[in-house]
Amino acid sequence: MDTKYLDLLADKFDSEEKVVTELINLESILNLPKGTEHFVSDLHGEYQAFQHVLRNGSGKVLERINDIFKDVLTEEQITNFAALVYYPEDRLKVVKERFESKKDLEEWYVEKIHHLIHLVSYSSSKYTRSKLRKALPKQFVYIVEELLYKTDEFTNKKSYYEKIIQKIISLGQAEKLITGLSYTTQRLVVDHLHVVGDIYDRGPEPDKIMDTLIDHHSIDIQWGNHDVLWIGAYAGSKVCLANIIRICARYDNLDIIEDAYGINLRPLLNLAEKYYEDNQAFRPKKHSEQNITEQEKIQISKIHQAIAMIQFKLEAPIIKRRPYFNMSERLVLEKTDHENNKITVYGNTYPLENTCFNTVDPENPARMLPEEEEVISKLLLSVQQSEKLKRHMNFLMKKGSLYLKYNGNLLIHGCMPVDADGNMEQMEIEGEVYKGRALLDKFENYLRYAFKHKEVTDDLATDMVWYLWTGEFSSLFGKRAMTTFERYFITDKASHKEEKNPYYYLRENVEMCEKILKEFELDPGQGHIINGHTPVKEIDGENPIKADGKMIVIDGGFSKAYQSTTGIAGYTLLYNSFGMQLVAHQHFNSKEDVVLNGADVLSVRRVVDEEVERKKVRETNTGARLKEEIEMLNQLMAYRYIN
Repeated sequence: MDTKYLDLLADKFDSEEKVVTELINLESILNLPKGTEHFVSDLHGEYQAFQHVLRNGSGKVLERINDIFKDVLTEEQITNFAALVYYPEDRLKVVKERFESKKDLEEWYVEKIHHLIHLVSYSSSKYTRSKLRKALPKQFVYIVEELLYKTDEFTNKKSYYEKIIQKIISLGQAEKLITGLSYTTQRLVVDHLHVVGDIYDRGPEPDKIMDTLIDHHSIDIQWGNHDVLWIGAYAGSKVCLANIIRICARYDNLDIIEDAYGINLRPLLNLAEKYYEDNQAFRPKKHSEQNITEQEKIQISKIHQAIAMIQFKLEAPIIKRRPYFNMSERLVLEKTDHENNKITVYGNTYPLENTCFNTVDPENPARMLPEEEEVISKLLLSVQQSEKLKRHMNFLMKKGSLYLKYNGNLLIHGCMPVDADGNMEQMEIEGEVYKGRALLDKFENYLRYAFKHKEVTDDLATDMVWYLWTGEFSSLFGKRAMTTFERYFITDKASHKEEKNPYYYLRENVEMCEKILKEFELDPGQGHIINGHTPVKEIDGENPIKADGKMIVIDGGFSKAYQSTTGIAGYTLLYNSFGMQLVAHQHFNSKEDVVLNGADVLSVRRVVDEEVERKKVRETNTGARLKEEIEMLNQLMAYRYIN
């Protein structure tokens, strides 16, 4: 090892004793059971449902409570205690109102503090004291450690421990301690969170999900197609930005743009009001929980049309300057017979309905009006000046990637593009041919370059980000073409069909999954592929566990829009030292229902894979990193302290 680096390391470990202590610590950690990994996917802005799954650890918190208290507490007491752990502040408000005397409330405080201390102790059993200390509420670390490691309770120190809790209550700190211990439990139950794509899209509060993820103690993200769309917009892609606004208009989520991120849509509204009328095909999709006025629907319809036309115009020059994108059939405005209101696409001619080509010049369909150019430029400037969006996109880039190899598994949102024979699809980019893992690495390089050079708006990098959203060899899109135009203007639903990449039926095959794992240098005998992106239609009997457990698809419908077709409200995956369990969630009603009534979301678990021997830290990504640190410290010992 470089002697300069060893000298720097010696500054931190400036004595032989410190090195020895750290070596003992790291070697010991390698022999602890691996922590629990929690996999979620396709959150689609459904903040409340995601929050609940995060807080209850996909049922792990309740499982821990049952392990400890099943013979001590009634079923109702257990569910109420679980509600306290999930939502401590809200549950405390409810409980306080139900007690008539101060004495009864204080007795309840004592009981719950004891219960929570027991729960924290049990949940932290496979962690070091150092790691537990970092998870404890900072203002109560000393007190909680005293209660956690109490000894000689029934003789010399009994009154000492009782006095600690009494003093906490008399000083008005009981609720803060209960809240802190509840959040500590949530943190201990799940060691690491994987978000396998699509934080953004149809739901109303993706920004709140992002704030939650930023505060999470240990997390990684595999970008989904909708996440990349937002990254692309911030990175300078005007066509990605147009797509975002169009989707928000379609699902009546323009509040995300305006209120959450402070992006001014007034210039777009003025343009829309000038050129467009109401159009039923562009009315926003209905939300059962929202009621908007007729005037608001008409206004959204106009905005929706205006941004859709801008999008189609922005796509054309990219398609023309990148012939290797193979997207000439998507030059939809040029393929339109504006005089006869027809279009010929993929060899078929269709009549057009609900058209809104008010700003389209039939002689030069892709030409933007000066007003449209001005509007999209102002919108892009507003996007890049949003401090909140900047914070969220920086976090997505820091914690995100197109795929991740983690503890022997491959995490990827969409697919590995393959042909019908299972061969990796090849894509030529600027004269070079890429396929398999190399193609995904190339995509990610372009995305990171575009993000780093936000001032450039029409280069290959920003074009490639858009291709990730809609291109046939994109690992995120996974289809041959996106038929947005057809869905708006053609009645014949056969034209709406988007042909999926063969990956989506080949992934049922064990050999195909093993081939992909080998492509990423993972053990095909032990590894799994964990996917999101395509909702599993459990209601129709589809199994999310495929290829004898090699493939696990965890998009089960967090988004309410998908729940009628999936039959459930999302899948999550848990992977602890004993193996993998898939959790199927039922519809989440409301936080209020849990807080007031202790009503939890019922979930069903299925064993995916069981470990023959309990997996230890040394067999994980964390273990590999610790082994590197051990090797460095051993070299430091030989270099500085051993003659």
